[in-house]
Amino acid sequence: MIRYRNKEMLVLPGVYTPAEDSFLMVEAVLKEVRPSDRVLEIGAGSGIVSAFIKDRASVIATDISPCAVKCAKLNGIDVIRANLFDGVKGKFDLVVFDPPYLPSEERVGDWLDVAWDGGKDGQAVINRFLHQVKDHLTENGRFLLLTSSLSGVEAIMKKMTSLGFIAEEVLSERYFFERLVVLRGRMVNKSRR
Repeated sequence: MIRYRNKEMLVLPGVYTPAEDSFLMVEAVLKEVRPSDRVLEIGAGSGIVSAFIKDRASVIATDISPCAVKCAKLNGIDVIRANLFDGVKGKFDLVVFDPPYLPSEERVGDWLDVAWDGGKDGQAVINRFLHQVKDHLTENGRFLLLTSSLSGVEAIMKKMTSLGFIAEEVLSERYFFERLVVLRGRMVNKSRR
């Protein structure tokens, strides 16, 4: 069991234990989510972020790991097994993703490794997400994406901009070996100009 704020979460073997990145995303979500939002969390892990969302808005979660899906369900989260947006229908006001972002030289094998392995530059899964998220956002939808200085925050923000998003840093925290950053992305809305 792990406790954060007023939530106690079960963490099964093979599931990422919520840590600094999870807690930073919870804080960003608490500032961002609106009661009217329909929310999708990608990569829910134990379900800690969705647990805080469901107190405020409608949320469904996904994870690629069968261990994480079982864990999130045991923690009371409405979750399905999916690889990013595979099998996800509909559009969402807010999409939340704490992706695998750590650079890795060689592909690793078990489900727990998949939770952190971001490929050679830490951006492999992030780039796939950025290319797909637009199709799952409502007209004024937005997303929160957690990343690290180890995977190139500026490069990710440039990628977001090149795909037609307004990219903003909304929250960050510095640790001795990295800076964790939550980015908000939203489509450039021509009617707002």
